[in-house]
Amino acid sequence: MSRCQLYLLTPPRIDADFAATLDAVLAEGVASVLQIRLKDQPENQLPGLLPPLVKTARRHGVSVVMNDRPDLAVHYGMDGAHIGQEDAPYAQARAAVGKTGIVGVTCHDSRHLAMTAAESGADYVAFGSMFPTATKSPKASASVELIEWWSEVFEVPCVAIGGITPENAKPVIEAGADFIAVSAGVWSHPAGPLEGVRAFGALLSER
Repeated sequence: MSRCQLYLLTPPRIDADFAATLDAVLAEGVASVLQIRLKDQPENQLPGLLPPLVKTARRHGVSVVMNDRPDLAVHYGMDGAHIGQEDAPYAQARAAVGKTGIVGVTCHDSRHLAMTAAESGADYVAFGSMFPTATKSPKASASVELIEWWSEVFEVPCVAIGGITPENAKPVIEAGADFIAVSAGVWSHPAGPLEGVRAFGALLSER
């Protein structure tokens, strides 16, 4: 079994100083993927905010994907895009990022959506919400058993997302998730983001 990795999401809204915080967190060497997910950010601020985030991820050898917007992923030289069921269709996202780009797909708690995405060529499927989360209003609740089933049957990697913290992540990791996707678990950690990412690092290195 491949070792579970940390898939880090940005907070929904950031300021210009966030790139320095991100730099320190990625320097810990725990996260392997960064998803830029600025749901609450005014669009006119993105041109100033996105390039430093991409540059920071590149400096640390971290793959970077854009949430919802394959067009922005291409424009800012990211590795790919993550799309939800209400976003750009898979074929459109794939056409935008190309054959070698990453396209990940939100599949909620649905085996059917996940199988459809995998058959279409998605690079990973995302299941959630695993736990209650304050970052977004989840449309579905996914079980550890779903992660277990997927990891036993399919080669396409799966990402577990939603309310994952260092305290509750262990069963999800043990179920076979290829990645655990985390936002507040790092950025809102009681002891600060650095301690948050270190806690996940310690947990993931146990496997």
